[in-house]
Amino acid sequence: MHIGVPREIKNHEYRVALTPSGARELVERGHTVVVEQGAGDGAGFADSAYKAAGAAIEPDVAVLWENAELILKVKEPQAEEVARLKPEHTLFTYLHLAAEQKLTQGLIDSGATCIAYETITAAQGGLPLLAPMSTVAGRMAVQAGAHSLEKAQGGAGVLLPGVPGVAPARVTVIGGGVVGENAARMALGLGAEVTVLDRSISRLETLDDRYQGRMKTVFSTADAVEEAARESDLVIGAVLVPGAAAPKLITREMLSLMKPGAVLVDVAIDQGGCFETSRPTTHAEPTYVVDGVVHYCVANMPGAVARTSTQALTNATQPFVVALANKGWRQALKDDTHFAAGLNVHAGLVTYAAVADAFGLAYRPTATLLD
Repeated sequence: MHIGVPREIKNHEYRVALTPSGARELVERGHTVVVEQGAGDGAGFADSAYKAAGAAIEPDVAVLWENAELILKVKEPQAEEVARLKPEHTLFTYLHLAAEQKLTQGLIDSGATCIAYETITAAQGGLPLLAPMSTVAGRMAVQAGAHSLEKAQGGAGVLLPGVPGVAPARVTVIGGGVVGENAARMALGLGAEVTVLDRSISRLETLDDRYQGRMKTVFSTADAVEEAARESDLVIGAVLVPGAAAPKLITREMLSLMKPGAVLVDVAIDQGGCFETSRPTTHAEPTYVVDGVVHYCVANMPGAVARTSTQALTNATQPFVVALANKGWRQALKDDTHFAAGLNVHAGLVTYAAVADAFGLAYRPTATLLD
């Protein structure tokens, strides 16, 4: 199969969808891998490393897209990339379509087969291709929040761990999944006072046992969220409804309850955000202030640590990429029902129910396309 790896063009996105090591795995299986010139530079992978792995380097992105059968990316395609998609293409990347109606329609109109990393499931539960970036984002959320709390960044001038004689900052993490646990773990390690809110008692029990009561666990209700808004210096939104838009848990009205200079970090921004006042930002301008509260809503947080993120992502995606290359999308998905959950759009049809529901579109179950 002819596999194309374009350079990411989203603002301050430095990751690349395939490492040289991953390229070698595909080449050794008889596939052609073509990487856009400079695609790996931001993650520290030179063109020469891809050449040594057997990949070809293409300076003309139009030629790369034109010749490729399978397109590997990290972030959702930007407008100029959507325009390059054809019915013959299989696109494999993060999509997060439930928060992106224009992108969804663009993919429908392209006729391409579009498989989303974030909706692929695993036999043991969870979302295996979302997990590595969720781990990175969760850990980065605390770094970003701590920095945003500095006075020069618009924050209250609070040091997360405090100092002897001065209480540590209060950190609330809404959501106890992969993002939430990693954020809580980082905040706890820095010495903050940490509370995790979640609606799963079993998940709260797991966290309480794993961290031996060092972090508070609270069942998430409207009252609990409101109290968190009132008492916290830093709130990290880490909720996830797979494939669907995130619920708005902190409303505009609740901002008036928060401390001046408090910080909201919305890790759910790719899914529309879990704070009512959230809007996507970039690494170039990561924060803005609403009613005295600093909002950090960068939509591609792991892009800032591109080398670590690229390696972690390729480790997770590699088996799926190999299956697509060896078998083609239809047989690969037919052989693995968990992989099949990743199909979001095919030949103008929406095949993921949450995306169809978000925009009132017709839904076609993936299973009906695999016979």
